[in-house]
Order: sequence, then C-alpha cells, then structure tokens
Amino acid sequence: MVQLFNLTVPDDRRRSDIDAHLNIDGRVLPFELKSTTSKSVSTVRDFGPDHIRKWRDGLHWLFAFYDRGGTKLQYCVYASPDDMERWIAEKARYIAPDLQLADSLPGTVSTDMVARILGEKDTYSPEDAKWLMKSQWSAAMYREQQDLKGGYSLQRMAEILQARARYVILRGSTLNNPHIERKFFDDFEHITEEHAARLRQLVRAYLEKASAIDAATE
Repeated sequence: MVQLFNLTVPDDRRRSDIDAHLNIDGRVLPFELKSTTSKSVSTVRDFGPDHIRKWRDGLHWLFAFYDRGGTKLQYCVYASPDDMERWIAEKARYIAPDLQLADSLPGTVSTDMVARILGEKDTYSPEDAKWLMKSQWSAAMYREQQDLKGGYSLQRMAEILQARARYVILRGSTLNNPHIERKFFDDFEHITEEHAARLRQLVRAYLEKASAIDAATE
C-alpha cells in the first residue's frame, strides 16, 4: 500500500507509530493502513481512549480489499477523518460508561485501603509501591514519585493505588479488536487504478471542503 499510493514511512518507525504519511502541497498527513480478505476490517487488539484520541487527530485511512486467498487486490478505499468519525463515535459511545467508571471510582481509594493492604508505616518502600503498580512504571517513575527520603508517604501511596485502580478499570473497558464491517464502505469510491494520483485528488477535495467549513464558522 505504501508503494501503491506513494506514501512515506520513517526509517525509525515503531509498531505503535502512525503507519505512513502523505506529503501533499507542503503538508504531511498521517495515514492508517488496513487490509482484509474477509467481509470486515480488523482494527486494534485493545481499543480504548488512546485510540480514540489518536484516530480523531486528523488521521486519514486507506483500506485494501483482497480476494479470499490474499493474492489479488480487488480495490482500495480512502476515508477522510470526517468519513471515519461516525464509526469512531459509535465505538466511543460503547465504552463511555466504562471510561466514566475509570474516572470516578479511583477517587474512592483511601489511605485506609492502603493501610489494609500494606499495614500502617511511617515510610513505604519502593518494593511496596512496586507491589501495587507491578511493572506499569519505569524505575525512573518510581523514583520521581517518592515524596520521602527513600520511599513514600501514606498519602502518596494512596495516590499510587488510585492510579493503579484507574489503569485496571481502563484495561477492562477496552474493546477487543472491533471490526469495521464491509457494508460501512458501501458508499465509498473503489480505487482500482492510478492509485497514487486518485488518492491525491480525493485528499485535496477533502482539504478544500474542510477549509471552506472552517472559514464559514469563523
């Protein structure tokens, strides 16, 4: 897809980074690339608030649809940030109650709860903190969070336990690989030739429309 649409990928790209970029008219636009051989498109293993933020941050999409054997490209689809908002909003609404729990329930974690778990101490050790947070933090983060010499106060430990509670709830609120059904793309243009040129025409049309809307609302 990168070659077909003449996109660029940084040499130091990591797995969690943007898939590719399109250089067009002095702008660099981020692209998410997906392909499928079935009636739906898989997205990510643990869909959560981080993905919502990433996907709503001006992200463009390209989808490649192959035959069942995965050897023949049938067509591709371009989706602008506006095109994808309907699907993203639907998934965001689905996990919204869980996200509200993640924002609210950790606040109920108290110093009494810390004392029940770890006992009452004048200073809690780094080992105590790691028992609560597991491998969620780096060694540097554990050091930065110390508010006493060589350790943590009861209040700081309560804050750490609150952070752990939010993390655990958020892990439970993610969607496992939500799929985009092929019918979602029924009204999208099928790109079958001159892929790179056609993509740029579609992107320019979107950018012009978005610019006109922004100008009208100012």
